[in-house]
Amino acid sequence: MREVFIPNREATEAFGLELAETLRAGDVLALMGDLGTGKTTLTKYIAKGLGITELITSPTFTIVNEYHSGRIPLYHFDAYRLEGAEEAFETGIEEYFYKDGIAIVEWAEIIADILPDETKCIFMEYGDNPGERIYKCTF
Repeated sequence: MREVFIPNREATEAFGLELAETLRAGDVLALMGDLGTGKTTLTKYIAKGLGITELITSPTFTIVNEYHSGRIPLYHFDAYRLEGAEEAFETGIEEYFYKDGIAIVEWAEIIADILPDETKCIFMEYGDNPGERIYKCTF
């Protein structure tokens, strides 16, 4: 597991833009971490790197937001309000993992049982100082 130290928002942006360059259609990215660790913020920068021009908002109440203005469609999920993998499966989330875009799942640990084996994971933690984060990446 690779650890990335993120000292501030500028480093979050740089990481997100760089990550966007490596993502391909069919990739699933799982973002896991406590409330406020920056899952939606990182997603915004990945979207920017994909050339998405739409406003990126948290899909907490809609479960998924779709964005099609970039070089690859982005399917942005928030599993926070789901009871688990079974409920996610019943809502059809799994189908997005095999579409022509990139799926980013916030609170992915809640639905881990239905994530594809090749899912790229980022475990996000608070650093020692305000604004600092540590990303533990499986890729």
